[in-house]
Amino acid sequence: MLSVNGEREPSSASDKLISGEDSVEACTSKKWQAKIFCIEWLGQTLASLCWIASVLTYGITSAGDWLQLCAASAWLVANIASALTDQKP
Repeated sequence: MLSVNGEREPSSASDKLISGEDSVEACTSKKWQAKIFCIEWLGQTLASLCWIASVLTYGITSAGDWLQLCAASAWLVANIASALTDQKP
C-alpha cells in the first residue's frame, strides 16, 4: 500500500503472500532462511540434486560422466553459497 507521500506502508503477512514485490524482496533479503524458501532457489537446488542423483544412478563410466557430476555439484554449491551470502550492500 502507498501512503499519501508515495512511500510504502507496512503490509500484513497476508499481503506478502499475494504481492510479487514482497516475494522479490524476500528472495533478495540478507537472511538465508528467507532465501531458501523462494521458489527460484528451491527449484534450482532440486534440479541440481536430481542431476547428481541421475549421474550416480546411471553410473560413472566415462570422462563425460565425471564432467556431468562436477557441473551438477558446482551448481549445487553455487546455490548454497547464494543463500549464505549477502546480496544487498
